[in-house]
Amino acid sequence: MYHRLASVAPAGGLMLEATFADGTVKRYDVEPLLSRWKAFEALRDVPGLFRSVRVDAGGYGVVWNDELDLECEEIWNNGVSVSGSSFRYPDALPPPLFVAEK
Repeated sequence: MYHRLASVAPAGGLMLEATFADGTVKRYDVEPLLSRWKAFEALRDVPGLFRSVRVDAGGYGVVWNDELDLECEEIWNNGVSVSGSSFRYPDALPPPLFVAEK
């Protein structure tokens, strides 16, 4: 099964907080990647780079720049669920609060 991300944000240190399209929220520690892949060291060494994280266009991963990305399945499989999250994306948009007269 493929998961899709709705949003991602830095959560202190080298931790990400990722919200998936189904409302699941997970925290993922990026720090172990620094010792596995040299390219990820830039997230620690380049000021502001880690905070520039964003969801890729399709929602199947996160990106920092043209050289650094991480698939959402890594976050899903190895992230820690944040309990108490009840947010869910609606299947349909609610009716507008204001409708202009014709």
